[in-house]
Amino acid sequence: METATKTRLATDVGGTFTDLVAYDEAKGRVIIGKSLTTPDDQSRGVIDCIRQAASREALEPAATSFFVHGGTTVINAITERKGVKTALLTTRGFRDVLEIGRGNRPDLYNLQARSPEPYVPRRFRFEVTERMNAAGEILTELDEADVREAARHCKEAGIEAVAVMFLHSYVNPTHEERCAEILAAMLPEVAITPSYRVSRQWREYERSNTAVLNAYVEPIIRRYFSGLERSLAEEGIVCDYFAMQSNGGVATFDQAAASPLTLVESGPSGGVAGAVRVGRELGEGDVLYLDVGGTTAKCSLIRDGRPQLAPQYNLDKTRIWPGYPVQVPVVDIVEIGAGGGSIAWLDEGGRLHVGPRSAGSEPGPACYGRGGSQPTVTDAKLVIGILDPVNFANGQMQLDLDAARVAFEPIASALGTSIEGAALAVVRIAEAGMIDALKLVTVQRGHDPRELSFVVSGGAGPMFASKLGRELHVRSTVIPVFPGIFSAWGMLAAYPSVDIRRTHFGEANDAVMETVSGIFDELIDEALRHFGVTGRGRLSLTCRLEARYKGQEHSVAADFEPGWATGRFLEAFHAAHETAFTFSLPGTPVELTNVHLHAELVANVVGLARLPGEGRSLEGATTGARKVFFDEAEGWVECRLVDRERLPIDVEMAGPLVVEEATTTTLILPGQVLRMQPAGLLVIREAE
Repeated sequence: METATKTRLATDVGGTFTDLVAYDEAKGRVIIGKSLTTPDDQSRGVIDCIRQAASREALEPAATSFFVHGGTTVINAITERKGVKTALLTTRGFRDVLEIGRGNRPDLYNLQARSPEPYVPRRFRFEVTERMNAAGEILTELDEADVREAARHCKEAGIEAVAVMFLHSYVNPTHEERCAEILAAMLPEVAITPSYRVSRQWREYERSNTAVLNAYVEPIIRRYFSGLERSLAEEGIVCDYFAMQSNGGVATFDQAAASPLTLVESGPSGGVAGAVRVGRELGEGDVLYLDVGGTTAKCSLIRDGRPQLAPQYNLDKTRIWPGYPVQVPVVDIVEIGAGGGSIAWLDEGGRLHVGPRSAGSEPGPACYGRGGSQPTVTDAKLVIGILDPVNFANGQMQLDLDAARVAFEPIASALGTSIEGAALAVVRIAEAGMIDALKLVTVQRGHDPRELSFVVSGGAGPMFASKLGRELHVRSTVIPVFPGIFSAWGMLAAYPSVDIRRTHFGEANDAVMETVSGIFDELIDEALRHFGVTGRGRLSLTCRLEARYKGQEHSVAADFEPGWATGRFLEAFHAAHETAFTFSLPGTPVELTNVHLHAELVANVVGLARLPGEGRSLEGATTGARKVFFDEAEGWVECRLVDRERLPIDVEMAGPLVVEEATTTTLILPGQVLRMQPAGLLVIREAE
């Protein structure tokens, strides 16, 4: 009797494309799909992808047993300021914390610098009489009349979400709990976010921002998930629905909707989760990951098989703008505005720039023939011969080479070079920006790229991979399976997970270590309740302590195991501090600040299957040749064209090569060798 089909399905909404990956568990078959993103309603692009896959009879929607979704709904709502009308209730005297902030000035000598504009205007920030001390002891009882008065003002103003942030509620949330109860009773249609539900960490400004932004997008994400569920059900997909979180794990729609800020980097973290699995396949725990999509390039570091979480995530931060700090677990990602759709432009001084503006999916690059006329990185790659205008995306889209060349004429004229030279200049500028970003997560964090494997994905990433890997002197450059939709594949490879942080102060000594071990027991019980399971054997647990030398302001995270003696932890802390700052101070008192538990639910996830060896050969994989413009000195160089689907396993091929597949194109430079390993990963190394 034939095994009933069960399919695990993932969709990822990017700035330009919406990607789909499905895994048929019974047949061991992977189904992929891609459609243009629909910015006005991202769920339409998701359904378009599903329908396209179903129309090819590749996907049977009703057979879906697991659905996971990642996208940009949350971050778009925040950065475009399209959230709901939000109010803040806070301790009397702290109404202007959001306005004052930290006084940070990243652009140090800019005397006209201004603080970020709060997401809650002052007229909707209400003071409530109450007070806790830093130990969580009540100094002034909550004045419920103040809460009710604030609720009446919120109702009159048409407020749709309310954040509550009381001083020191991370230690004792009693007042926030009661305040939330009163608000829920008086404002039943309003989303209420007490800060303790999203953060139990100190620093009132950061916790205020976290609560406010969570409230600001909660109704948006609830409506989005509700509409997406209805649309999925109409397509016959009725199963457990999960969302990709910013910490590299997944959560149910209900869990994610309660803490939507955990989805702020939902899409990119899917790729990081996939890179972890690729590293395990290669036996590499230390991996540098890069994803170059249509709008941005994002990179992250994986150490000892674990994504690195940002010590503090600042949304919308740039080198000259402080952004908005939030206390949610986010994979440490550096992002720049350089993707396939990034627009090349000349400033008033005649200098060439690439990005951060993108042509997106509408109108798209000039070569797409959808009305775009400005030159982009994709146009540049087409002009210099890396992309095939006829067989782009397996022939699903024809690229207009003439339109791309016309788009580069103004730049070529201004620079006094050829069309090809102008296109190559754009590629080099994009590469330089990516190198800078990659060094930010490696060299500037104390990590040597020469000790890392370099995993590159995204629709545009493999076109840059070999050059970037050579510049960084990495151990090897790896192009994963389905690189153009790798973030979606990574979502199927991610485990359900939760990060729980608690602020706890104390000098590192045996008594405090014992207390901390007890706190971890409490956090593990909380994780079990989060997943609705019993027995710690169901969880994979990682414990870390954040600490600092006495007198320092900020902390460094170090590994910890409950039951460790003080000396064992101090060794780990000194080593972590040395890596982060190039020095350590043994003998100096160490103060603990935060306790951090990362818990993963052990579950079935998609892995990397071994490829069949038959029907593969160098001759069969070779599809022809194409000239690529490498530089002005070499000019056009003939490159062998190969089909990834027919590459033989464990056979080395010498560059220059252009490897083509449905979702991307990979360039291998002269002096490099390519090998496809048994799970289908393309491994690029410098020739001996």
